Amino acid sequence: MKSSRLVSILLLLQTRGRMTAAQLAEELEVSVRTVYRDTEALAAAGVPLYADAGHAGGYRLLDGYRTRLTGLTPGEAEALFLSGVPGPAAQLGLGPVLAAAQLKVRAALPAELRDHADRISGRFHLDAPGWYTDADDTPFLPAVADAVWNGRVLHVTYRRWREPTDVERRLEPYGLVLKAGRWYVVAGPGPRTFRVDQILELAATGEGFERPGDFDLAAYWAAHQRDFLSRLHRAQAVVRLAPGVALAGPAGDAVRANGRTDEDGWTVATVPIESLDRAHGDFLRLGTGIEVLEPAELRDRIAATAAELVRRYGD
Repeated sequence: MKSSRLVSILLLLQTRGRMTAAQLAEELEVSVRTVYRDTEALAAAGVPLYADAGHAGGYRLLDGYRTRLTGLTPGEAEALFLSGVPGPAAQLGLGPVLAAAQLKVRAALPAELRDHADRISGRFHLDAPGWYTDADDTPFLPAVADAVWNGRVLHVTYRRWREPTDVERRLEPYGLVLKAGRWYVVAGPGPRTFRVDQILELAATGEGFERPGDFDLAAYWAAHQRDFLSRLHRAQAVVRLAPGVALAGPAGDAVRANGRTDEDGWTVATVPIESLDRAHGDFLRLGTGIEVLEPAELRDRIAATAAELVRRYGD
């Protein structure tokens, strides 16, 4: 603990310049007396640390005493600080580690690159979850992350959507993925994908496993998403879209790929749909900006809903 604190003092002074003992104590959440002892230890170890007395005094390092990272371009320095996502890091139990790592990187950057990194941190903030959704309750996320990192088998009770809902599973966790604010663990054998928030019970074991040497988490996840979407959108619908009306996701891609404009200026396209129920709700949200041509069952359901709305709201 003390060695980590000594490094933190060194990096704080290297980054911020002169700091008083009280400022260091507040930053490190220790007493001023502890700061005095730590600075004496740094000086005894040969660190060129000086204390200036007086109202504007404080501790400072000898000018030019710093360790620099070499080879970083301004864009690379910006990317380093843009990629640090404090929310997910905190969920994984790595919040303090991330903060310490960013402090070390920032302290080692030359002044020009440090300014670039600070500008990125002050102008961009990533908030992954969508609006109107509560964060998933993932109490076992740190334990899963630890098993991923250390290559340890997990025994879990997992809740799935089909019967039987609660099942026992032995997982060999290969990696974690954060998608739209929700955590997934990719685990063998298989591999297969599990939602971390659906783990009801977890027992860590001392049993190790061999992660396949050719396993690529990013490539697996990309293939998993393609497979998921192909299984999700098994049906199709033919629609007309008013000028300026757009569909999102795979349906939007289909409109851009095969859409054609008719004599009224509307766009006719064949789009994938998940189910009649889902398409019924999705298309109704577009109001008069869409007309369903096929399938007949979906067109009839939307017409029946429109007729019911007329009866309910009409004179």
